Amino acid sequence: MGVFFVNTEDGRVATLGQLADAGLLDDRERPDRPWHPIQGPSDASTMWYAVLRKRERGVFIGTLCIRHTGRQTLLEERGWQEVPVGRIGV
Repeated sequence: MGVFFVNTEDGRVATLGQLADAGLLDDRERPDRPWHPIQGPSDASTMWYAVLRKRERGVFIGTLCIRHTGRQTLLEERGWQEVPVGRIGV
């Protein structure tokens, strides 16, 4: 899949490739606000990583974590929501 971004206003999550296909990249090949990069490996795959989001202080933030681990459980207990793979996109 690759690099993931979260829309800080509405919580959508998309990959860099999806944002490029939608024409949402600037001349530096990065999306403008409200899209913000999610920290994680640049070659992350949803087979191994869960993409999670949370609304914090009025904006959405995102993170990646290895699937089916204690960390994912802990994050979900703290209010993080996994973004279903089928909902990742612009």
